[in-house]
Amino acid sequence: MHSGYWLIATVGIPLVAAAALVLVPDERRDVVRWFSAIVAAALFALSMYIFFAYEIDRGGGYQFFIRWDWLQNVGFLRAHGISLAFGVDGIAAPMVLLTGIVSFGGALISWKIEHHNKDFFILFWVLVAGVYGTFGSLDLFFFFFFYEVAVLPMYLLIAVWGSSSTFPTFTRTKEYSAMKLTIMLVSASILIFLGIFAVFHEAGKGTFDLQTLYAYHFNENFQRAVFPLFLVGCGVLAGLWPFHTWSPDGHVSAPTAVSMLHAGVLMKLGAFGIIRLGIQLLPAGATFWMPGLMVLATVNVVYGAFSATAQRDFKYMIGYSSVSHMGLVLMGLATMNVIGVDGAVLQMFSHGVMTALFFAMVGSVYDQAHTRDMTLFSGLVQKMPFFVFFFGLAGLASVGLPALSGFVAEFNVFVGTFKTYPWAAALGIFAAMLTAVYILRMWSMSFFGAFNDRWSGLKEMTYLERGTASLLAAFILFMGLWPAPFVDRISETVRHLPGVS
Repeated sequence: MHSGYWLIATVGIPLVAAAALVLVPDERRDVVRWFSAIVAAALFALSMYIFFAYEIDRGGGYQFFIRWDWLQNVGFLRAHGISLAFGVDGIAAPMVLLTGIVSFGGALISWKIEHHNKDFFILFWVLVAGVYGTFGSLDLFFFFFFYEVAVLPMYLLIAVWGSSSTFPTFTRTKEYSAMKLTIMLVSASILIFLGIFAVFHEAGKGTFDLQTLYAYHFNENFQRAVFPLFLVGCGVLAGLWPFHTWSPDGHVSAPTAVSMLHAGVLMKLGAFGIIRLGIQLLPAGATFWMPGLMVLATVNVVYGAFSATAQRDFKYMIGYSSVSHMGLVLMGLATMNVIGVDGAVLQMFSHGVMTALFFAMVGSVYDQAHTRDMTLFSGLVQKMPFFVFFFGLAGLASVGLPALSGFVAEFNVFVGTFKTYPWAAALGIFAAMLTAVYILRMWSMSFFGAFNDRWSGLKEMTYLERGTASLLAAFILFMGLWPAPFVDRISETVRHLPGVS
């Protein structure tokens, strides 16, 4: 079988699954659950295959390549005008694996959903198809199409199955969070849309094929003018300060599986878009604007860490922590050197599995306690030792403890940043110290100390929750203990990126 069909299957399977679920009667909830679990397991296995079958010794180019021409030689469109072109390089392959891991975990965590679970999984699989399609697309038209397919289901997933939060000074309804997320992300997509058509017009090739456009040398002034469209347009989804405010609210209101996908995978689409559409298409523009990105990324890292330190809500703490850690991704990209960009992609994967584990754990306690206020808990380790172990492992990865994935990623980011912007690296390390502060603060308040008898009715994690946590923890340890499969694939591609030295 043509290897490209495996990549097509990553998009086709969830779309077929969504269509098949339409035919399942609403009351057959167990059928929906088992079917979705099987689909998730198949996608996970397929993602594993694509990652490990990627051949490093072929120079970091696109593999599993396939193209089906859709519109060509029509009007202003020429050969390969708009094509369903798919392929993965050493950057996309880890992202495909990340999507398989998180979507499998999300499907298992969603087993307990009772309210219209069929409709939930239909939207869930459409979202997953959009993510796979974005990571695999080598055509600008379909890149944008799948990018939007990945974003739009979030509105209903949060507004219908999410939860509202009430705090002493304000209230965040799930409808507010869903609308805020949708407005900001769709508004940012307009910038991407304008950038795509500017590139299409300037190249004059009559095609949206990315490989053809990569070979075209755009005027330097054009690159400087258009690069900010991709930087801000994709950066909003990546949590770029000061456009990040949708993200913590979205995290808090989303159901557990959607929070896992939101922080674990969707935010990576933004950083991936900066690489695919920004650095690879417009390297001169990237070189010109990267000092500005470094400033914003450094604010991301420090501001996110300070904000996380001030939170009482588990999800808000993790949400602002995600803003900080995605700042490390943007910091690595802004270095425009091989080790820094390597670190950025490693951080994308590490943060994906780490934050998915965080949100899975928060969901397990929230479903029983119906509160996420960490100040109300105490001594949870006595009642839920498995929960504390997995939450603690994610926290240690967040801090950057050696032998865990966070250390591998952050080490590369900081070394790359020290080579070009020592001041930013120093502030980034300071933010890493703040990470330890808010993680240890949360542990001391919620996990240790005298047990609060109010929570005597809490039960340990379910077996499905333990299985999901074990899967995510395994990859945190895998990257931390044996980073070579990731580093080798990523660096082989990064060293061929234009403008990266």
